[in-house]
Amino acid sequence: MPRFIPARIIKKKRDGLPLSSEEISFMMRGFLEGNIPPYQVSALLMAIYFRGMGMDETIALTREIIRSGSPLELRDLPGMKVDKHSTGGVGDKVSLILAPLVASAGVYVPMVSGRALGHTGGTLDKLESIPGLRTDLSREEMVSQLKAIGIVMAGQTEEIAPLDRELYALRDVTATVESIPLIASSIMGKKLSEGIDGLVLDVKVGSGAFMKGYEDAEGLAKVMVEIGKGMGKEVVALITGMDQPLGRMIGNSLEVLEAIEVLRADREGKEDLWEVTRELGAWMLIMGRKAETIEGGRDLMERLLLEGKGLERLRELVTHQGGRDVISDTSLLPVAEERMDVLSEEEGCIASMDTERIGWASVLLGCGRRFTDDRVDHGVGIRVHKKIGDPVERGEPVFTVYHRKGQDVGKVIEELRSSITCGEKVPSPPPVRGLIR
Repeated sequence: MPRFIPARIIKKKRDGLPLSSEEISFMMRGFLEGNIPPYQVSALLMAIYFRGMGMDETIALTREIIRSGSPLELRDLPGMKVDKHSTGGVGDKVSLILAPLVASAGVYVPMVSGRALGHTGGTLDKLESIPGLRTDLSREEMVSQLKAIGIVMAGQTEEIAPLDRELYALRDVTATVESIPLIASSIMGKKLSEGIDGLVLDVKVGSGAFMKGYEDAEGLAKVMVEIGKGMGKEVVALITGMDQPLGRMIGNSLEVLEAIEVLRADREGKEDLWEVTRELGAWMLIMGRKAETIEGGRDLMERLLLEGKGLERLRELVTHQGGRDVISDTSLLPVAEERMDVLSEEEGCIASMDTERIGWASVLLGCGRRFTDDRVDHGVGIRVHKKIGDPVERGEPVFTVYHRKGQDVGKVIEELRSSITCGEKVPSPPPVRGLIR
């Protein structure tokens, strides 16, 4: 006879009471084994969303995520293993630039990534816009690739934190994404299954982030750092801005293209993207024992970029994972050919951007998923011509929509127009806002 009754556990959390580690284990293992249906886990997620979880509960959920699979075994690799994770943003293609650069310095980067979540993009969807590239690697393939080139970027498998994958999909379609304990346990459970020594967290804050206010972002960062340190890992968190899209491109192929441009040292119009990448990379290099100070880490990131080291490491990654050489020939990326400009109806300066709205416009276009079984269109997307603080004239393009022939983009254009406000000139928000250690 079962020791617990799922409805009573849901009620307990609904009423704001803490769950024991045994109750959390019962619900999570039962869900993964098919004994507890998704609708009951969805109800529990909603109760957690409203009632929260204490640190003991969050750590218990994190441990269940790790225990649900077999962590990567990387002890035989002769060096530090360091990864980075972002809480999700719009136009956030940092991993595509950062991971190859850090790996080119001799740090092992085992990056297990996710797909689009809500209005934010996913690294796996971006990578899979490269024709032929596989992200469904086995544990053995991941370890072999790490030994060969020092970097792997792949998805979760049945063997690595499978519980997180199932919870991730449920949260995406049940409006339970923006929960500190759920985000923290998801990220840390997945990342601590990678066999890493250190982790740099990119916690987004602003209109396009799941954490809208600095206090919430700081709270999430502190929880994740505490979880990581409690498990014997080196962890720091940077709080970075998401009051506007990062870089200029939104959409899977377009973001791969922009990442390649940055790795070619073309940073014009992408200064915010590079600043975030460089800062995260500097901390990864410190954890990887390749730099002693943050200034030294920044200098090394600049040098690796200018020497083309990251570009070559990205090419190796694409080749090892079966992709075509889009670094040499970017026309291989399936970018949609139809274009439509979104023109400013006012003049002045861009005073604010509703970045979440821009993200949902990209989902409507096909860059992300509204339902779990939706297929992503890797070729559609949005180019951002104007950002906060930029002057704009009436009739001047603010966005360009890349779409398919015959596709109705009226709602997308309406959302994009509504996402910006014009007014007096304001300073562009700083890309990096804070550090939690």
